[in-house]
Amino acid sequence: MRGRINRTLLLHLIQSFFTTWALMKAARMEPGNIFTIVFFLLVFFFYRHVSRRLNHPGLFLLNSAELKNRVIDDSIMHTRKTNIVSLMTAMLFTALYMLVDYPVYIELLTNRLFRFTIILITFIGFTTLFYYLLKFLFSYTCNKKRLSETLFTCYQDIPFVFSCRYRRLSAVLTHIINLYRNHTAGMTFLICLLCWMPYYLYQYPGIMTPDSINQFEQVLGVIPYSNHHPWVHTMLFKACYDIGFFLTHNMVIAVSVYTLFQMCLLSGSAAYFINTLRMRKVRPFVLLLITAFYALIPYHAVFSVTIWKDIPFAAAVMLFGCAMLRLMYSSHIYWKELFTFIASGIMICLFRSNGWYGFLLCCPFLLFYYRSKAKIFYPAIIGILCTAILIKYPVMNAYHVEQPDFIESVCIPMQQITAVICNDRELTPAQLNLIENVVDLTYIKDLYNPTFADNIKELVRAGNQEYLAAHKGEFFRLWLELGLKYPGDYLTAYVKQTYGYWYPDSFYLVAEAEGVSATKLGVSHTPLIGGPLVIKTKEIAIKLGSMVPIYGTLWSMGVACWIMLFSVGSVIIRREFKKLICYLPNAALLFTVLIATPVATEFRYVYFMVFSLPFFLMVAMLPEE
Repeated sequence: MRGRINRTLLLHLIQSFFTTWALMKAARMEPGNIFTIVFFLLVFFFYRHVSRRLNHPGLFLLNSAELKNRVIDDSIMHTRKTNIVSLMTAMLFTALYMLVDYPVYIELLTNRLFRFTIILITFIGFTTLFYYLLKFLFSYTCNKKRLSETLFTCYQDIPFVFSCRYRRLSAVLTHIINLYRNHTAGMTFLICLLCWMPYYLYQYPGIMTPDSINQFEQVLGVIPYSNHHPWVHTMLFKACYDIGFFLTHNMVIAVSVYTLFQMCLLSGSAAYFINTLRMRKVRPFVLLLITAFYALIPYHAVFSVTIWKDIPFAAAVMLFGCAMLRLMYSSHIYWKELFTFIASGIMICLFRSNGWYGFLLCCPFLLFYYRSKAKIFYPAIIGILCTAILIKYPVMNAYHVEQPDFIESVCIPMQQITAVICNDRELTPAQLNLIENVVDLTYIKDLYNPTFADNIKELVRAGNQEYLAAHKGEFFRLWLELGLKYPGDYLTAYVKQTYGYWYPDSFYLVAEAEGVSATKLGVSHTPLIGGPLVIKTKEIAIKLGSMVPIYGTLWSMGVACWIMLFSVGSVIIRREFKKLICYLPNAALLFTVLIATPVATEFRYVYFMVFSLPFFLMVAMLPEE
């Protein structure tokens, strides 16, 4: 027994040393820094604590032999499965982190053996840290019995009494809390609108960037219809604008009608999610915390008044996920949930270009999952596809809607080929001639930005894009040949083009847009409230995400991706595999972003994933029955 304790102690000392080395590299510290000792001690005692916690008999963390000798309870965690999922997820997290950060660790080293050794030690250190951290977190999210006692209740509507020395204040607060308990969805909707209203009044009639102005020009008929920004979203904007203008004959008020509609749609999707959780008996306090996430995090308020297709798209993804969750737990098919499933599915297909491809990726899995209820769900899924196809082709053709050019869909392959050229790699005369038939290479090194594809897209548009579209097969072979010959260049280009969506330490100023971009269309920023106090409060609220630790992680796209992966791991350990279907839409949409994004760090491209953060965690922790 003593020998086993000594071996465990030695193992923790070695693991703590490797983890300290990794943290030292990540923190850009010198080996002699006193904080390396602090790191070592903190990590060592954390590893010891996790080991003791996981060996505690009250946790029900059992190995295979113990499982055979006792009745399997729903709260039991399987040791081997927990270890495997933790290790695999830890290695994935480490790879995602080091793909961006590792060059800094070895920038002063020239010897390949030393470089490899440093990278290996750092990889082991981070993997160990994430492994223990994940096991620690899984011990909470996967312990069903303890979790149900903490998060869930029988939900009897017992009156709540708020204790305070001021009786009137106590009465008011008690009344508000009881209103929230008894009318959770409606109160969530109103709380979100109330907290977002100052942004609406300050940014009145809404935030309009150049993309918004382009759609507004289509609404007014100044330019032809285009599906570069989804035409269906433009038509929704036009419908709200036409109603507002018909009633008021004022362009500014007419635009504000759409903004208010968008706010209601976004807050309505949050309320639908909260009501879904209330149906599953989640405690009111937990629901209030989730409501605060939507109502008080500033970027939700800013995005709710920003005229972008990404905002209703995020609401659609949330509604679709909640509809699947409700249908999963229902013994009967309720038509309200089925209608939400169909309507939100159509919105996903039509409100963003990648939404169509993401839904197509989901279809085989949805058809397999709903095979036992094929008579109901197969027509629903086929109906979504047929409606989207009907609108995308016959209807858009009838309205002469221009489709996006080919270069929009091949940003990443284009950037990878450009990286090979800019690195002065050897190309055959035939390869070089094929490229020069499309673009002029004179200024390509000056224009190439590894994190921003628009420069090269414009270079292609200024060249001969028709030749590219006509010789797609030849350019695919070129892309494949160069990738096999220069895989390092391709990997580096891909990492730099996509890192913002999976690397958790990428800084990006979120929700900084305001007002109406310069236009002569007759609409301008017309704030209904203002003054130094309003402006400064808004600036501080936006900048706090880049200043305050822990809170700042809510502003990171990479952290949102990691939370989704962690939630999936929790579902696997809990052996509740049917829940994985709820993560499918977000995972498929993230995949489409990662294969076609033109910008490495654009928060709104994955706002659907950030908006669904509480959904990821709550789905993992909800009881299966």
